[in-house]
Amino acid sequence: MEVTITTENFESYLNGGLPLVVDLWAVWCGPCKAIAPTISELAEKYDGKIVVGKCDVEENDDLAIQFGVRNIPTILFFKDGKLVDKLVGAANKAVFDEKFQALL
Repeated sequence: MEVTITTENFESYLNGGLPLVVDLWAVWCGPCKAIAPTISELAEKYDGKIVVGKCDVEENDDLAIQFGVRNIPTILFFKDGKLVDKLVGAANKAVFDEKFQALL
């Protein structure tokens, strides 16, 4: 299950003990909508092993700025509280799954 990431709760998820995947997106973004079902599917597959969150950049632009996000969708991959990987743009499920596996 996906969680909603905001400026207020980001640190608690980042330091929550599990790897964290953050999907930075916006309502008006076509590629963001295209990958949303894949991200949701992987969130279910890795439930209990990886926290998967969605962060609306329109409402939380400070997080986008903090991580230098210039294009969306951008997916950030965190392990042990540190950014370990980043994927910009849409990709197929196999690419995302490989990046999720690398966090375990």
